[in-house]
Amino acid sequence: MHTQIPVTRAGRSVKVASVAGLALLAGLLSGGGSAADESPGPVSLAAACGTEDSEEAAVAATVALSVDVPETGEVGRPVQPGPVSFALTLSRADLAGLLPEGAEAVVSRAALKVKVAQNGDSAEARWELDAPSTPLPADGDVTLVHAGEVPYVTFGSAGDVDFSVGEFTVELRSATAAPEASAPALATVTCRLKEGESGHVATTLVTDAGGSEPSGSPETPATPDGGTAGVRDKDITVEPSAADEEDPDWCPVEPPVGEVDPSEAPQPPPGAPVRETNLPGVFMCANALGLANVRKLNGAMIINDPDDPALISVMSTKRSTSRSAKEEGGAYVRIDSLAKLDLPDAESTFLTFGFQPVTAKVSFENGPMTISIGNVGSVPNRTTFSKVYFQQSLRLHDVKINGTPLDVGSDCRTSKPFKVVLDGGDSYTNVALGGLLEGVVDIPPFTGCGTGGEDLNPLFTASISGPGNQVFMNQASTCNPANPTRSYCPPPLPELPGTKPST
Repeated sequence: MHTQIPVTRAGRSVKVASVAGLALLAGLLSGGGSAADESPGPVSLAAACGTEDSEEAAVAATVALSVDVPETGEVGRPVQPGPVSFALTLSRADLAGLLPEGAEAVVSRAALKVKVAQNGDSAEARWELDAPSTPLPADGDVTLVHAGEVPYVTFGSAGDVDFSVGEFTVELRSATAAPEASAPALATVTCRLKEGESGHVATTLVTDAGGSEPSGSPETPATPDGGTAGVRDKDITVEPSAADEEDPDWCPVEPPVGEVDPSEAPQPPPGAPVRETNLPGVFMCANALGLANVRKLNGAMIINDPDDPALISVMSTKRSTSRSAKEEGGAYVRIDSLAKLDLPDAESTFLTFGFQPVTAKVSFENGPMTISIGNVGSVPNRTTFSKVYFQQSLRLHDVKINGTPLDVGSDCRTSKPFKVVLDGGDSYTNVALGGLLEGVVDIPPFTGCGTGGEDLNPLFTASISGPGNQVFMNQASTCNPANPTRSYCPPPLPELPGTKPST
């Protein structure tokens, strides 16, 4: 194997947390989220809502909007708002006047127009959030609780930033229609804040790199082939919330298939039931490089060849699970994405038992990956998490001992698949922006090794199998082929973990 490479984790200056829904660059921030706003709880707003046919008879509604932003950001680096929870409350009687007679349950999507302002400049971000099926009681109030990923914002200059919401629309659909169906909306409700409501949601402070004050003209972030970096107004760049025509050449991999398995993520504390919404997801791809340390051999092998890397295929935001802070058990948000990484073979050289040089090719057989990111609890006691989980098997082939081929057969592999659970901690930012993940795996005994009655299983079991084997993966920013000029296309290559000195 390669000589073992020590792996360090560089600290992050910005800690954020986010949830995801159906947005263009769906992906989630994790880490020690902290809202910069003076009020850590939901922002309560009053609005008047109506359809095109009934705007003159607009009905009263209340809004509870909760979003985290990082306390500080840096010029030229994305600032990601999140998590976002948007609860719209209407009376059942008023809602009945907006819906067809006989409606018993609805699913809904909210689209918020959010003003992002800094130094006298402003840009508009579109926040699209989804709510699961909500039953309609006979009377009383109805609350539609939406959650979703929102576009990140990049700033070209330092200064305070204000996020505020103005007009928003809510599209109501039948809860019995299939998610992929193109059935028309039962009603589209347009809401405007009542007079006197500022719409202020949150603030953050953007500084020059290292936290210094503004100096000179900022550089505009580069985009591929002269493309537009989202919606831009002077020094504010908002990633788009609507997809352009798809270009499949950017992501020459098939979308992942299977079901998400969030069993390794923190589960909601006991209390009120959580709301679960299955979503179509957004197809993206990314490069990821890694190292696997084999403890017994005191060495490491490179995962994914940097000269010809395989792409991770991602369907971001396949499921949203949430519960509000006011409900029994407290706040809980989890977003699950599905991914798949078919790795190329790794070629390793190591010293068996400390003296016998052995070379081998290692095939990684990975099952579907689940990426679970979210929050438990409320500020100031909120905890955040980011977990990547999948099953993996190893197969050895093309083995040579001291240069002499050793026939290990065609099925020399771990006796069973083993769990790979990677933790993003403060380093993994989101599916769109990537980051460092790490974990420890137990490698099972080997089986099927040897031909002609020769049992080579003990050789590989004794030299490789066992606990305490560290895995490090560094994922780069994702390319969204539906918006190649406005995201990271072609997919960039990340640094190999451990090759950058700690700062």
